[in-house]
Amino acid sequence: MLKTRIITALIILPATLAAVFLAPPWLFRIMVAVLLLAGCSEFRRIADLGPRAGWILLTLQAVVFIFLLLAWPIPRPVAVGLLAAACGAWVLQFTRLSRFHAGDQPNDRFRRLGFLSAIGSLSFGFFALCWLRDQDNGAIVIFLLFLLIWASDVGAYFSGRLLGRHKLAPQISPKKTWEGVYGGVALAIAAAFLVARVLGGFDVSAAALVALAVVTALASVGGDLFISIHKRTVALADTGSLFPGHGGVLDRYDSLLAGAPFYALAYALLVQ
Repeated sequence: MLKTRIITALIILPATLAAVFLAPPWLFRIMVAVLLLAGCSEFRRIADLGPRAGWILLTLQAVVFIFLLLAWPIPRPVAVGLLAAACGAWVLQFTRLSRFHAGDQPNDRFRRLGFLSAIGSLSFGFFALCWLRDQDNGAIVIFLLFLLIWASDVGAYFSGRLLGRHKLAPQISPKKTWEGVYGGVALAIAAAFLVARVLGGFDVSAAALVALAVVTALASVGGDLFISIHKRTVALADTGSLFPGHGGVLDRYDSLLAGAPFYALAYALLVQ
């Protein structure tokens, strides 16, 4: 199992970086749309949708992506408004975390919210990533986003194992601790300064870097927990099997779906 995870990771990482740094923006948008359509297919399972509702979801999501691809580029005022709406939608979705109880069973309300959550999280995630790629030094900007999320995950893992005492959300993810969150945020801040100051690519203030790191790290934790409540409700260990040893698209990119809109809005307001 560990060997499979390592081999898959060694494929995912360079493929992701190649898409960011080598693909032109128009191809990057198409690649993100295809990947997230796979995630939409997984959402059908974790939202406990029936065949008819599942196909409606997948069709509607494809229509949204096609519309955005044809309407591109989006004017900046509209883009900032969409990013603000995305963050607002995620804040509403995060409120579901506090209402989750172990043993919850899927019902009609859960399915309706899952349907809406799929459309919102995938559409806004697509928009945020593609908008960031269009910015000056867009590849570096997105690389910093990825690095912040990876650093947050690594920092949370090690600080949680070494120092973890206070559970963050024991009914959703028993191993996550507040100490892990703090360690993840701290390492994300360090990663932000590493990219901006050592690798270069864009010139931002120290305060802006800290803000980018903090909001992205915290949102990424929320995204992880958000997908987890769906998996627990429908009793699934993974959202899919696209990535052997790692699960599906939503297993690998749940943190990114939530982190990208917050990062993009912070970037638009604090950096540009």
